[in-house]
Amino acid sequence: MVLRKELDRRLEDAGFNFEWTDIKQDLKALQETVIEENSKRLAVRSQCLGTCGKVFQAVGVALPPAIREL
Repeated sequence: MVLRKELDRRLEDAGFNFEWTDIKQDLKALQETVIEENSKRLAVRSQCLGTCGKVFQAVGVALPPAIREL
């Protein structure tokens, strides 16, 4: 519950007011897939939808690039 209160505080400080169910749904939808071919590995991130980008912004965490080499 402490983490939830801190997240709520940071969202409020950033001027955001999101429903908790929307936050959980949007964060759950964010996924990363690793593709390996010919000894090369790539991580491919799904599109950031809904509240997801704003939540990352409010807590000061940068989203990884959509495609990155591992």
